[in-house]
This record gives sequence, C-alpha cells and structure tokens, in this order.
Amino acid sequence: MFLDWIFYTFFICCSLYLVVMVFYYKTLLKKERAMRDFVKNNLDDTEIIIRKLQVQLQRSLGNIDILTDELNKIKSDVSSLRARNSQYRVENDKLRARIKELEGKIEALL
Repeated sequence: MFLDWIFYTFFICCSLYLVVMVFYYKTLLKKERAMRDFVKNNLDDTEIIIRKLQVQLQRSLGNIDILTDELNKIKSDVSSLRARNSQYRVENDKLRARIKELEGKIEALL
C-alpha cells in the first residue's frame, strides 16, 4: 500500500510537471509566433518603403537627366547670344564711328 501511494504520488507529480511544461512551452510558442509575425510584418513594411523610395529615386534621376539636357540647351543658347551680342557691339562701334564721321562732315559743311 505504501508502495502504491509512492507510485501514485510520483505519477501525479510527473503528470503535473508535464502539464506545467506543456503550458510553459505553449506560451513560449505563442510568443515566438507573435515575434515572428511582428518581424515578418515589419520586413514587409520595410520592403514597401524601400520600393517607394526606389521609385522616388528613379523619378529624381529622370528629372535630373531632363534638367541636365535643358541646362545644356540653355548653355548653348547663352553662348549663341553672347556671340550675337559681340557682333552687335562691333556693329554698334562701326555705326558710332560712321555717325561721328558724318557729324564731322556736317560741321565742315556748316
């Protein structure tokens, strides 16, 4: 009888220990799944943000290419305007010299 009592006590203690361990590991499993889901969602959100930033970067690079082309066109326009300006200055100097020459002839006639 004493032997039966020890056996049942041992069996009940082992059963309680195993039940407690099952609940403990079940709780750990839930925490691990929650952490895994959190990390997965966080990674998904991060991938979405990275894709958005890549699209913005590509648009920005495209805009930079367009702006570079426009800048080159404007530079060529400015250089042609400078050339025209220098031609007009030369013509203006020639016309001023011609005006002075004509003023000198008019004064000589008066």
